[in-house]
Amino acid sequence: MAADIAAAAEASPPDDSVAEVLAQPSPIAAFWAAFRENKGAVFGLTVFGLVLLLALTANVVAPYSPVEQYREAVRAPPVWEAGGSWRFVLGTDGDGHDMLSRLIYGSRVSLFIGFSVMSVSFVIGAILGLLAAMTGPVVDVAVTRLMDLIMAVPSLVLAILVVAVLGPSLANTIVAVTIVYLPRYVRLVRASALGELNKDYVTAARVAGVGPLRLAWSTVLPNCLAPLIVMAALGVSDAILEAAGLGFLGLGAQPPTPEWGSMLADSREFIRSDPWIVTLPGLAILVTVIAINLAGDGMRDALDPKMRRS
Repeated sequence: MAADIAAAAEASPPDDSVAEVLAQPSPIAAFWAAFRENKGAVFGLTVFGLVLLLALTANVVAPYSPVEQYREAVRAPPVWEAGGSWRFVLGTDGDGHDMLSRLIYGSRVSLFIGFSVMSVSFVIGAILGLLAAMTGPVVDVAVTRLMDLIMAVPSLVLAILVVAVLGPSLANTIVAVTIVYLPRYVRLVRASALGELNKDYVTAARVAGVGPLRLAWSTVLPNCLAPLIVMAALGVSDAILEAAGLGFLGLGAQPPTPEWGSMLADSREFIRSDPWIVTLPGLAILVTVIAINLAGDGMRDALDPKMRRS
């Protein structure tokens, strides 16, 4: 009997719809296929991956400690300048720190700030945005007006105000930048959730008796993630720039912490005599931010079918 059933199954051709479903690529494969069409995004992701790898392996890759001073080699030129040596490939700064080591460790600090701000803003923004969209007009008005108040103040001015109240430090820099960029996440989640609440699957979930908390987190939020992920990716570069601005003003990470913005501030007096001391941290910020933005643009194109290239 079993042999007859197996033979009948082999003889009958599979349903076309089932075969079509099985032939479709996985969501990750489809995303990557769309992402790699954008060559600039692939390049940006590669560069960002290298920066991230340097940050994670700074203890191994960096030739010296970022806080160790070499008094006999203060402001030593890089290897391509006259008088440079391979001992300090990128030279030293005004305090005798090895520039290459401080740049590598600085990538760790800057990326830590960017990912910390993005993670906290992502979570709090999702919570407040869903509350504003799903709990009634009173909470909606309160949350949106608070976000409008934050956005009414220029971002750098607000960050300076927060740090001035809390005190300059790395932790307070993360808090200040998080407050500055929180409204964009809240408004995006709120707008996306309001657009999803009128759709049939939400109505069906409510009819089935799904509770408000489960409806928000398991039904509505997953369908709002695509634009939120793109916002989070681009938010990392914005946070790095904002933190670098605070560091340049002396309100971010404090010496001897190797943060790119504070490195720029400490070396600006040498812009004429030893320009590489100023140029290298600026290039590190520029390259990292551009790489993240290129990768973020590629993610946006891959996640939005309307923007995919034919």
